[in-house]
Amino acid sequence: MLALAACATTPPVQEMSDARQALRAAEAVGAAQRSPEPFLAARRLLQEAQTQLEAGAYHNARRHALDARAAAIQARERATKSPSKSPLSPPP
Repeated sequence: MLALAACATTPPVQEMSDARQALRAAEAVGAAQRSPEPFLAARRLLQEAQTQLEAGAYHNARRHALDARAAAIQARERATKSPSKSPLSPPP
């Protein structure tokens, strides 16, 4: 029971860091262009997590950070599976 109480009163520092790293990894493979929906969702969720963190709503911040990380991972995976839209690529 004490562990649950600690989770709610401790800032989600690691979760926020993980979400930021996942978003940077997604951006590095071009997810903003190749997989914009989950990428933008991840950015919005991370912004909401930051807002909740600043308001002291650590439980909500943690939840949004975890969701942001998951969306960023999804964006990265989709981006790496989609064909490149480089202007140098020949048309299909």
